[in-house]
Amino acid sequence: MRFKQALCLIGGVTVAVLLVGMHFGQAQNRAPDGVAPEEGIFVTPVSGQPFSAVAVIEMTRALQDGSVLHLHTTALLARDSRGHIHNEMRQLVPMGSAREPSLLRLHIYDPQTRLNTYLNPLTHVATQRTLEREPSTAPPANWAQQNKYQPSSNVQMEDLGTSTKDGVYVHGYRRAITLDAKVSGTGRSVVVTDEYWYAEDIRLNLLEKHSDPRKGDFTTTLTKLNREEPSNDLFIVPTEYKVVNLAPER
Repeated sequence: MRFKQALCLIGGVTVAVLLVGMHFGQAQNRAPDGVAPEEGIFVTPVSGQPFSAVAVIEMTRALQDGSVLHLHTTALLARDSRGHIHNEMRQLVPMGSAREPSLLRLHIYDPQTRLNTYLNPLTHVATQRTLEREPSTAPPANWAQQNKYQPSSNVQMEDLGTSTKDGVYVHGYRRAITLDAKVSGTGRSVVVTDEYWYAEDIRLNLLEKHSDPRKGDFTTTLTKLNREEPSNDLFIVPTEYKVVNLAPER
């Protein structure tokens, strides 16, 4: 499961932006300003399943000097009974830091009109475009449900069975892909492991893990899950934002 596959996919929301040009530096737990998480939770735009929750994202990466970088962030997610989505994207900060992660971007989606809105809190500009196709109602990271990556000599898949998380029934899956030295880019074989725990009841992954020796470990956990109807204000563009309409997505 590559969580970054959820980034900007049609009809879904993720708390991720790519780590483009990110320089970690040599100091342990030093995070540059404006850096956002590479991984996140994809929120499906389904009706009749309202919720709000806090996504906790943690990243661990070994640096060239032998130190280990530990970063984390949190983000508010919400979906109302009509399937509207609210998803925050916040900066990664050092683990243990008391500083609240800065809000970098906010994504709002309306499944009735297929209107995609991205809000930039720095410029107070909201860019909007209407999607031409209906959105996906299944997390793109859920390779087991989509019958992707069938077991082979280099792909091992495991059904982890069922459990409950915060009173919600979940089903877990794990996949390990072995990349040989020719394609790993490291000169040696590498095992990339993905795991997710899916709650069919609310169409969400409540836990996702991604481990890649080349890039580090990412864990995203949904916490403070509330099944009540969230505030309507979460799905409205604030009046102080300038709205810019863009061409339809194709």
